[in-house]
Amino acid sequence: MNVRTAAPSDTRFSMRDRMAMYNDNALKIGLFGSNCSSGRAVTQVPERWTGNWEDNLALARMSDEAGIEFMLPVGRWKGYGGDTDYMGTTLETITWATGLLAKTRRLIVFGTVHAPLFHPLIAAKQFVTADHVSGGRFGLNIVVGWNEDEFQMFGVTQREHDARYDYAQEWLEAVKLAWGPQEDFDYQGQFIKLKNVRAKPKPHGGTRPLIMNAGASPAGRAFAIRNCDAFFTQASRTSMAETAKTVQAAKDDAKAQGRELDVYAVGVVTCRPTEKEAKEYYNYATIENADWSAVDGILGKKNISPATVGEEEFQKQRHHYAHGLGGLLMVGDPDQIARQLADLHTAGLRGIGFSFVNYLKELPYFCDEVLPRLERMGIRQKRP
Repeated sequence: MNVRTAAPSDTRFSMRDRMAMYNDNALKIGLFGSNCSSGRAVTQVPERWTGNWEDNLALARMSDEAGIEFMLPVGRWKGYGGDTDYMGTTLETITWATGLLAKTRRLIVFGTVHAPLFHPLIAAKQFVTADHVSGGRFGLNIVVGWNEDEFQMFGVTQREHDARYDYAQEWLEAVKLAWGPQEDFDYQGQFIKLKNVRAKPKPHGGTRPLIMNAGASPAGRAFAIRNCDAFFTQASRTSMAETAKTVQAAKDDAKAQGRELDVYAVGVVTCRPTEKEAKEYYNYATIENADWSAVDGILGKKNISPATVGEEEFQKQRHHYAHGLGGLLMVGDPDQIARQLADLHTAGLRGIGFSFVNYLKELPYFCDEVLPRLERMGIRQKRP
């Protein structure tokens, strides 16, 4: 099998190349949230992730050499407070992506963009610039709504839930027109009105960046299936069969619209030589040393409290959000982690983006121990 190890150097390539992230690995692996201080671990441990540029650049280069497919940032403008000011220091995602893409050869790097905060023509130009810097390795993760107090920083009022997706539809249509072959165009929508637009250059290689979204509501899910190449969904924490059902339903809905859709999930990994060591570290970092004041602040934004959901469910949600703002929990030795990833592949997932407490310290062991196991299973090719 011919394995492509870098974005093509020729001037044209297909959308399928983009969706495959330029290689034949059946299960794509990415890192999620490294542009934020503490990453996705709401912990006070001293080794928690810095989120600074130097560490992000080192992580991107390490990932590039190891054959990790992508890096996906969190779009964050204001931290969650608590004892650590969780996610209080963040790198803006489009410039972050462009810098990392300039220093890597294979890695796909996404920008996570809040559509209501970015004018579509400015955003389209930024995306194209990153795409040219990288030779076609930029990806777009669209966020439609988020924390109210972050939007207030910009003087922006969030629309009613479903109307957010109506706006995002127009926003994305305008971006795609700017990417398209038209020399000049107008756009007259309910929310967005553009006149005599000219946008050059176009994306690299005669196609366009990958587009992803993680809408969970019916309106959000419909938006993702209608518009995106990659749909991020929540893998079941209790049943692989349930995950498979969710994945297949999304693919079937896309197919009914004549579209091809890849489905991804997010997770949190703690991998150590033995299951005992992995569980001990998970308990140390995520339970014993959680930044519970930050966790409670996150839950407060979501109106999750003993009064609204009951004490038992509240405590369950506290523990859930402490280990990375949600996502599939993966704790174990290399065999267990590899098997869990293989099961996700069998369930139909195209890939997973996950986080560590400290990406730079934990990724090498994952690459040395888990990736070779996935290669032996036939799920991934040997590293280039």
